[in-house]
Amino acid sequence: MRESATLSRPARLTPDLPGPRVSIVIPAYREAENIVPALDRIFEGVVLPAEVLVVVDSPDDSTVAAVEDYRRREPRLRWLHNTYGRGPANAIRFGIDSAAAGVAVVTMADGCDDPQQIDDLVRLVERGVAVAAASRYMPGGAQVGGPLFKGLLSSLAGRSLRVFARIGTRDATNSFKAYSTEFVRLVGIESRAGFEIGIELTAKARRARLPVAEIPTIWLDRRAGESNFRLAKWIPKYLRWYVFAFGRPLTLSALSARVHPDEEKE
Repeated sequence: MRESATLSRPARLTPDLPGPRVSIVIPAYREAENIVPALDRIFEGVVLPAEVLVVVDSPDDSTVAAVEDYRRREPRLRWLHNTYGRGPANAIRFGIDSAAAGVAVVTMADGCDDPQQIDDLVRLVERGVAVAAASRYMPGGAQVGGPLFKGLLSSLAGRSLRVFARIGTRDATNSFKAYSTEFVRLVGIESRAGFEIGIELTAKARRARLPVAEIPTIWLDRRAGESNFRLAKWIPKYLRWYVFAFGRPLTLSALSARVHPDEEKE
């Protein structure tokens, strides 16, 4: 019998059930210059009950001191020491695994993403989608600044995946997404290097025939510091998941078995 590709909806808060409706996961590496204004915008823009998890590879990271200072006035914020291994993929994995809410939103520490859209992304997941993407390439969206070649590749990948793989978003490569934490924990994350988790989980939702939705976003290039994105290094990893999106339908257990091969297979 074919396994049903459905997920339970995240529970909404009631007065008798306190806790966050969204866990906002921010991987950070030496982002002391950017993290405070980014946090200001998040706590100003997000209305839903939230926890904000800043994930660093080392307690000595310069980001930690800025977050500790911010915590004195914002109890919803905490930083986490990623013990899964260095790099943004492992930091995101660690953050989602640590999330208390039924919805996890991944956003960057550099302030490029628009946090006012987080509430809308969360509500899409609460309505039943596995992945809700903030899309730069749909009507109303835009990318302002950033390397031209990187933007062209990202746009081409996203648009072609939507047309030919029917993946549900024009911006599969964008890291700014909301996920059902149940979905992520069921299928697992295989990425270990860069920011390809966004396309990995979108491709897995497509293979499981779970719904993916998008809303437009305007992405603004960082004002300070240097991006940790390494195009030449990570293109092959993005390409792997681009190709994966075109495969036959898979059950959630089959996707899980890719990460946990000792589990019982179909």
